[in-house]
Amino acid sequence: MYYLVIMSSISIPFTRNISRVLIRRGSQSLLKGVLVGSVLVASYSEKKRREGKKSESNSGSGNSGNGNFGRGGVKPSWAFLGGLFGTAEYEKNTREAATEVKPFEHYQQIYNDIAKRLREYDDWDDGSYAPILVRLSWHNSGSYDQHDHSPAKGGSYSGTMRFDREQHDPENAGLTSATKFLQPIREKYADLSDGDLWTLGGVVGIQEMEGPKIAWRPGRVDQGEDAIPPYHRLPDASQTTGDYIRTVFHDRLGFSDREMVCLIGVGHAIGRCHTTSSGYDGPWTFSPTTVTNEFFKLLLNEKWEIKKWDGKKQYVDSKTKSLMMLPTDMVLKTDEKFRKYVEEYAKDSDKCMRDFSAVFSKLLERGVKFPSATKPMIFQTLDEQGIEE
Repeated sequence: MYYLVIMSSISIPFTRNISRVLIRRGSQSLLKGVLVGSVLVASYSEKKRREGKKSESNSGSGNSGNGNFGRGGVKPSWAFLGGLFGTAEYEKNTREAATEVKPFEHYQQIYNDIAKRLREYDDWDDGSYAPILVRLSWHNSGSYDQHDHSPAKGGSYSGTMRFDREQHDPENAGLTSATKFLQPIREKYADLSDGDLWTLGGVVGIQEMEGPKIAWRPGRVDQGEDAIPPYHRLPDASQTTGDYIRTVFHDRLGFSDREMVCLIGVGHAIGRCHTTSSGYDGPWTFSPTTVTNEFFKLLLNEKWEIKKWDGKKQYVDSKTKSLMMLPTDMVLKTDEKFRKYVEEYAKDSDKCMRDFSAVFSKLLERGVKFPSATKPMIFQTLDEQGIEE
């Protein structure tokens, strides 16, 4: 089915403003947020930190692992590596990323090419392909099962959605529109794996829709058809219990309750569902063109009722009947452990965006083990670079 920015055939008109979290709060706030909960930060020695500062002072617009971070030119911290791993079992169930990758500037150019296409082609759904690129990156990554030690463990590493069998998984309905949109990029950068292309496309989608900075690393290696994961690993939005949501997000993917709530809620702040793909219909918020914390506010403050129609069970707001919530969305409100995070994110947008930055990076790297030399990359938006066309 779909989930997280996860709307069947979703899309959003393109917005060109600079990431508000980055510019308003500054890089230090965001870096500090990513540090929270990191399991790797403690392992970095003072020597590493000194080496990182030395590298930054000796570089100009970027190096092989990092780009300028916002307008201040501050490079991302090694802390971005933190929090990307999970249990001991997970550590044993990853694939090795390629050790040879291109310089940062190469991937910034790919970012720019994708973002320019978003500006040029505004004929999809509400006016942009950005949301469906995010959905593609999510489905490409969210198929991972940390307990599956077979070649079909899933995740973004393998790029197996290029095969018909995975494309025809009902949960991936409509995603061929996203892969076709990215095909010219695939042809221009022939040595870029589909796993890297699709995850980078999600980063572009988030950042160009005013979302927070998303740390990203290259090195995924496309696999054959034996790596196609089983169907039905992605969330079923018709479910009505917190236990079910945890079987997908915790048991399979290794996320905490806080991370689940953040992924779902920020993802559902953008775009809309369509009956032709998912069987559901409508947007979650009144501002579906911007990455915000509005989902959480609306979930708590609006009165929701079951929609009267012939489609799948969903909820609509009582006032305008123009917004929707899924059964799984309502669980975030009724489950006591989930609700406390809903309330927290509804009150604190900056905290919400910081947490989303960290957990979305974590999602994109499920099942992938990157060499220490491959540093997280932070890309500038087109607006930050002063690119008008």
